[in-house]
Amino acid sequence: MEIKLAGCLCLCCLASMALTILADSTSPKPTLTSAFSSQSTTPAASNALKTNKTSGTKDELLPMVINTWNFTAANVLAWRILKQSKGGLRQTRNAVVEGCSKCEKLQCDRTVGYGGSPDESGETTLDAMVMDGATMDVGAVAGLRRIKDAIKVARHVLEHTHHTMLVGDAASAFANAMGFESESLVTPESKDMWLQWTAENCQPNFWYNVHPDPKVSCGPYKPRPTPLTRWKEDRARNEYEIGRKNHDTIGMIAIDVESNIHAGTSTNGARHKIPGRVGDSPIPGAGAYADNEVGAAVATGDGDVMMRFLPSLLAVEAMRAGKPPAEAAEVGIRRIMKHHKDFMGAVIAVDRLGNYGAACYGLEEFPFMVSSPAGANGPTRMETVKCIAGPEKVNVVPL
Repeated sequence: MEIKLAGCLCLCCLASMALTILADSTSPKPTLTSAFSSQSTTPAASNALKTNKTSGTKDELLPMVINTWNFTAANVLAWRILKQSKGGLRQTRNAVVEGCSKCEKLQCDRTVGYGGSPDESGETTLDAMVMDGATMDVGAVAGLRRIKDAIKVARHVLEHTHHTMLVGDAASAFANAMGFESESLVTPESKDMWLQWTAENCQPNFWYNVHPDPKVSCGPYKPRPTPLTRWKEDRARNEYEIGRKNHDTIGMIAIDVESNIHAGTSTNGARHKIPGRVGDSPIPGAGAYADNEVGAAVATGDGDVMMRFLPSLLAVEAMRAGKPPAEAAEVGIRRIMKHHKDFMGAVIAVDRLGNYGAACYGLEEFPFMVSSPAGANGPTRMETVKCIAGPEKVNVVPL
């Protein structure tokens, strides 16, 4: 009797262990923290992150397209192209190029494509980039003149040259050789912007430490023989009031189910910029960066400041070091904040599994578009992130 009882107890224990193992094997596996993760406990992250309901397995999050700002039409087209093959395989480059090209045609916010952001001479020039996360190859153009299809020209640099970037008139000549048509990028609207600016003594502008005084004159300018200081530099930039309506970029990332990644950007730069100026958008690691082993990131904002810190590269490397995407995006933003208190910018980071996050500064909140299988009300949706709060400004009243 005692032998039979011991045998029964042993069988019960084995059955209990088997049920426990079965329960563990059927429960969902944990993934990397998804965008705006509420699991973050760092004080810095609490300013910029919020709970996101799209966490899940790789199969639930990929393929995906994500881009800066609420440029819906660009995202919808990119998603449609990505879905032309099962899981988006071999379509990530097409999705990014065609999605950004859509924004160029629509002149998104007048900050992408032709007819926006005239420089001091009244001309619109374009910057664009495409990066392949599998090969780490990049194609880019900067200061592109008289050619509307900037990101498609960048693709030709990627696919038909051993170079990374072509600039200015030489980039336009390359585009002509590749079959792109030359045409004016000036529109009646951009001409009116320029005429109004010149009528107001070219205010605001990007000059400082020159004479005649750039605050009251259109120049031409010559250097002033005075010391350069960071304080003067920051003050001059502050007075220009960089913002999304006079300086913006579409940055887009596409990932397929095998974690193949492409990232791209397109912009017409800063309004009333000095001719020849190039911002962060076409610079690898600044405007965008992609690496199949880790993920990708894109940035938008005050390119003259942001390009000095390569925030997209910082975000990807932070993910490589183990940070979730939202915290990785914030790494790039906070690095800039250490040196510049009055800039506007945002970074989106996505890991290779499709988890994503964003961080921003200089705005109340930052909108971006996402398409993926994880959408509760359809694949395409707009999301927003609250931006990191800046230092409080105290008005001192003289006694």
